[in-house]
Amino acid sequence: MSTEELPRLGSATGRWILLATILGSSVASLDATVVNIALPRIGESLDTDVAGLQWTLNGYTLTLASFILLGGSLGDHLGRRKVFVWGVIGFALASVLCGVAVNIEMLVGARILQGVAGALLTPGSLALISSSIDQRDQGAAIGLWSGFGGVAGALGPFLGGWLIELAGWQSIFFINVPLALVVVLVTLKQVPESHDPNAAARLDIPGAVVVALALGALTFGLIDKMALLVVAGLLLLAVFVVIELRSDHPLVPPSLFASRIFTAANLVTFAVYAALGGVFFLLILQLQLVAGYSPLMSGMATVPVTLIMLALSAPAGRWAQVHGARIPMTAGPLLAAAGLVLLLRIGPDATYLTDVLPGVLVFGLGLSVLVAPLTGAVLGAVPSSEAGIASGVNNAVARTAQLLAVAALPGLAGITGSLGDPVEFDRGFGVAMWICAGLLMTGSLLAAVLLRAPRHTPTLDNVDCMPQCGVAGPALAPLHKTE
Repeated sequence: MSTEELPRLGSATGRWILLATILGSSVASLDATVVNIALPRIGESLDTDVAGLQWTLNGYTLTLASFILLGGSLGDHLGRRKVFVWGVIGFALASVLCGVAVNIEMLVGARILQGVAGALLTPGSLALISSSIDQRDQGAAIGLWSGFGGVAGALGPFLGGWLIELAGWQSIFFINVPLALVVVLVTLKQVPESHDPNAAARLDIPGAVVVALALGALTFGLIDKMALLVVAGLLLLAVFVVIELRSDHPLVPPSLFASRIFTAANLVTFAVYAALGGVFFLLILQLQLVAGYSPLMSGMATVPVTLIMLALSAPAGRWAQVHGARIPMTAGPLLAAAGLVLLLRIGPDATYLTDVLPGVLVFGLGLSVLVAPLTGAVLGAVPSSEAGIASGVNNAVARTAQLLAVAALPGLAGITGSLGDPVEFDRGFGVAMWICAGLLMTGSLLAAVLLRAPRHTPTLDNVDCMPQCGVAGPALAPLHKTE
């Protein structure tokens, strides 16, 4: 289909395409948000310990982080609609397996499959808008997609908490099935197929396999405290770098890192998102296990973070566009770190207005200052023709940071074994928040020292900002440039 034949956003076909992509991305983002809220109930129901809950999150994040770039490449080669539909169907089937899991091993296995499906689904959502909507309307379409994605992120904690209390933790997985059915039917009927005529002739399968093995070894090693596996994971990461340097069709083009700004922004991303991974994993557990909150109340407790980001991310991006990203990327992590210090007030019988809300507000304000300038710096550091792969690499870096943080942080903070001792968990939570605050301050220092003005800054008409706060979900604000 040529550019001239692409439907306008105001047409019936354009609206159907937007519906399919919004619902598709919302299925993944809602799942990521609500699984965190369900963790205490999952632990109780399946009689598992902290390690089991770590794997419940990391089984998904591991395969998602490993294969998300490959998933985007598959769509370019085999057809974006086809791979998107495969991802949605696979996500629904894996969700059913999650819901009927009778033990933690079955649940983790299903979550691993869910992550593979997510790696097919997630890149395709925005790619379908870029390839299926008339060029003149793509900015508006991406804005609507972003806005509704943010609304889904805000509703997720409320919907998840309500479902868990009403029908049990299994319901948060079963709800994906009817949504996925609508997405598949609309996509097959209304969304045209598209390919990338400039895609590389071959896929970087060796790179994808090696990085998956590397992250798997690191995750196993960090959760089970097996130094040999950690070393093996680091060696496999070195092998991955060699593969990418020698490949003529690399999964992660080494040329991107020739830009000092791109490299610096991704270092900041790794430090900051490692902190966020730990915070969103442990905060919900602290609220339920120590403060005695219900799933619904613990989910609602973090909603202000998403609302603040919805309100302030765009103004922060505009400010950074004029004044540069260095100041907000330095100040944002410091504000977020201050929020974590305030969250140390959460303990037994914590009062929301005095013990929880102040930390949540300051933490959310810090993220709002940081996220849009961070991704703008990533895109501004590369030519516009490489904006898509640059955003994908940054997204993968964020997911990898979250994966490793969830694997390592509980052990570092002394949170191990059973979930039945609130006093021990409370003590470990305090240590973990100080570690996460240290990671945020490290990100701030990296930004202050390494960042300078990028070669060019994306205009606001060509980027979108989608704040999402699920620890296992996508990067908090992936920005994509339209052509």
